[in-house]
Amino acid sequence: MGIQQWSEDVILVNLPRRLQEHDELQSVIDMAHKRGDSDVVVDFSSVDVVGCTTLTWLLELRQLLQDRGHTLVLCSVAPATKGIFTVARLDEVFGFVEDRFAALAHFQTIG
Repeated sequence: MGIQQWSEDVILVNLPRRLQEHDELQSVIDMAHKRGDSDVVVDFSSVDVVGCTTLTWLLELRQLLQDRGHTLVLCSVAPATKGIFTVARLDEVFGFVEDRFAALAHFQTIG
């Protein structure tokens, strides 16, 4: 996983193919908790599978950001993975964009 400060107030998270014990997402949650001043883009372009624990971590991160007036956006989500969000009725909870450049454009238009 890579975490990049994409702009002054946007953090980009590149998730690995397989999330190992969800340490990756916990690191992002810890970082967002400490900083408190950034929106977060999670790039799913390398992700194969999303399970219940991953969804739980994403919900926690979304709530943390929302409580601080910031946003979580998911990008490059494969159709099969997006289907998991849809079945869990989370497709309307999370913001989805096509790719990381669309995510940056999203934050530039709302910021």
